[in-house]
Order: sequence, then structure tokens, then C-alpha cells
Amino acid sequence: MSRYMTYDQFLLAAALTRARRHRPTWNHLLRRVTCRCGRDLPCRVRYRVPVNRGHWPGEGS
Repeated sequence: MSRYMTYDQFLLAAALTRARRHRPTWNHLLRRVTCRCGRDLPCRVRYRVPVNRGHWPGEGS
């Protein structure tokens, strides 16, 4: 596997990260549906994508 990733791979990683962290789940303590990250819905939290920009083609020196 190469060290660099394409922009399509980056978009896929970003989408999968968001889907994994921000989906509605039942909160038994609050007895209502909340986001998996712990916030009320709709959740607009912006997490950093776990992809280093240095791995993009043409960005590294």
C-alpha cells in the first residue's frame, strides 16, 4: 500500500469517519435519541479527519 492517498480515498475516509461517529442512538440515561458523540440531534460537531494532509499526492515536500 502506498503512502499517498487519492482525493477519492480521502473523501471516503471522511464520510466513513462521520458515519461512524455521528449516528443516532438511544440514550438510556436521557431516555431519548441522541447522537453517538453525545450531543443532541441534529449534531453539527466537526471532528478532524484522521488523515494527514502530507499523505496527499503533490502536498508533501
